[in-house]
Amino acid sequence: MPVAFRLPLQVFFEREARHPRKNFLVQPLGGGDVQTLTWGDVGHQARCAAHWLRARALPQGSHIALISKNCAHWVIADLAIWMAGHVSVPLYPNLTADSVAHVLTHSEAALALIGKLDDWPAMAPGIPADLPTISLPLCPPGEFDFNWADLQACSPIQDNPLPAASSLATILYTSGTTGLPKGVMQTFGALGFAATRGTELFGLGEGDRLLSYLPLCHVAERMFVELASIYTGQTVFFAESLDTFLADLRRARPTALFGVPRIWTKFQMGVYGKIPQKRLDTLLRLPFIGPRVGHKVLAGLGLDALRIALSGAAPVPEALLRWYQRLGLDVLEVYGMTESCGYSHVSRPGEQKFGWIGLPSPGVEVRIDSTGEVQVRSGATMLGYFKDPQKTAETLTEDGFLRTGDKGEQDADGRLRLTGRLKEIFKTSKGKYVAPAPIENRLAEHARIEQVCVVGEGLTAPMGLCVLSAAGQDTQALKTSLERWLEQVNAALDKHERLRQLVVMKDSWAVENGFLTPTLKVRRNVIESTYGAQFLVWSERTESIVWQD
Repeated sequence: MPVAFRLPLQVFFEREARHPRKNFLVQPLGGGDVQTLTWGDVGHQARCAAHWLRARALPQGSHIALISKNCAHWVIADLAIWMAGHVSVPLYPNLTADSVAHVLTHSEAALALIGKLDDWPAMAPGIPADLPTISLPLCPPGEFDFNWADLQACSPIQDNPLPAASSLATILYTSGTTGLPKGVMQTFGALGFAATRGTELFGLGEGDRLLSYLPLCHVAERMFVELASIYTGQTVFFAESLDTFLADLRRARPTALFGVPRIWTKFQMGVYGKIPQKRLDTLLRLPFIGPRVGHKVLAGLGLDALRIALSGAAPVPEALLRWYQRLGLDVLEVYGMTESCGYSHVSRPGEQKFGWIGLPSPGVEVRIDSTGEVQVRSGATMLGYFKDPQKTAETLTEDGFLRTGDKGEQDADGRLRLTGRLKEIFKTSKGKYVAPAPIENRLAEHARIEQVCVVGEGLTAPMGLCVLSAAGQDTQALKTSLERWLEQVNAALDKHERLRQLVVMKDSWAVENGFLTPTLKVRRNVIESTYGAQFLVWSERTESIVWQD
């Protein structure tokens, strides 16, 4: 029997009518100033913009690009596109001009809305000359065909359009760790299924607060912030910049927060920058005093009001989860893909089992095939990849299961544990297969290792390439620490999995230089193509810790 769910615009219209004066979006404007928009404000602006879009007389279901960092008008523009009967195509706000051109051309975008961006001059050459552009508030200086004031000069539409559940709502281009991004087609029904069922899990409501800082074009932020706020009535606070992030966090004092593992690690490193790790660990172990210290640490981060803390997009080191637990905060793992609206598995409060992600979300079917691949099916599964029926057929089984590409296993209660990526498993020169992901997760538990990539195709033994955090420590002490850590990690691995050495990289791995995806995952193919010629040279070194030349 189909699971009942409500569609995004339906829920928005209900909230707009029920509490138009309730605060919805809080946008920093710089210099400590903020703009607060109510549900009525958001509805009015979206309706005016929808009128303007309708007046363009574009074919129903036209694709409209949205290029902006997170801000209030990202959400308003998305709602306007839907109200006008069109499909939103959000782009990551840090793409190269070539990537912008690829997505806009491939998606057949008819218009492009340009919002808050850090380096518009680097992206602008990717805009096709014949593509009309519209500037949103907080957009950078530049030449645009229209601006937000033009759209707001229109009268608001008076109807409440409700697209069919089967109608295409958005095309989400994956950040992809390999190859060109794929356009994942998601319907209003898929979004509604995931949002309706997902928000029921945690009991969030109109009194809760969210901080939006990860890219809204990514499925996790889209679902956990934009859609979740619409379905629960939460207030959304936006981060202004990296420099103001802690101030933004303290202003919001979120009661729910989604983060990638690197963000949770950054918080930890920030704490250690103010209080030595050993001293903090000692204080946290003390009865009575420990809980107070933990609460004080969380308050300093702006996390003292947090009730629901989620982490996804990559595995979280167990040591990091335990550290937050000692502070008094359970960080729960969540697993999902763009192809499933980010809706698949999540750890439940009070039921966390370290090393395991958690149970299937309501309405999700799971199976492990003969190769060990995790396959899922639910009402949140994508229609397919835009203009790529071959890739769609490779990814969706005949009976509608999504091939995740992840290897995994389930415990007796149905919790999922991932054991690697099918395509990332490599073979050493000794003919032994190695899954890098579990080894990388273990290595990343070292306090100084910020990013890590295990390689070894064709080598006699695997090696780990790592980028260290900037915390101060003399080189010899650090080398000794890493040597001991490598011995400890290797002791828990099978003989053929043991790392010959760790290579400490002097290069930075960042989104801007292509080593990380916009969601901060390491691009393995970029690592291998950049450093592959040196793998054999490094592997022939006798020391266990090698410093990049």
